[in-house]
Amino acid sequence: MSWDVLLLRLPDDVTSMEEIPADYTPDLLGRRHDVLAAVTEAVPDVDLSDPAWGELSGPTWSIELNIGSEDPVDSVMLHIRGSGDDVLAPILRLADALRCKALDCAEGELITPGQTSGWHAFQQFRDRVVGPFQ
Repeated sequence: MSWDVLLLRLPDDVTSMEEIPADYTPDLLGRRHDVLAAVTEAVPDVDLSDPAWGELSGPTWSIELNIGSEDPVDSVMLHIRGSGDDVLAPILRLADALRCKALDCAEGELITPGQTSGWHAFQQFRDRVVGPFQ
């Protein structure tokens, strides 16, 4: 079970998903090699031995980066497991490096610095369903 966060290009003035027109099509993130370079620069510890599915590990969490095999890349899905609010820093670094916004797929809200409600809600749900994270 993972907390899923989508990195995608949205207009700078968008602060919530309700502000996005129904017919909006996000800009592409860029050529695959440029996206991989930006990811590596943002989080140097990332394992991109499989460039379609990167992996990043922290002290109490892990992130799978679903970059896909398409070129150009249109978005990156993050599958986050574990615990610890320090996981938000690499999420926001990745979003910044890719000139994206981070969408909490469970809550439908954009993630901003210091906002932990979606991450905490996911952990509470996970712990009720499968038991506390060890």
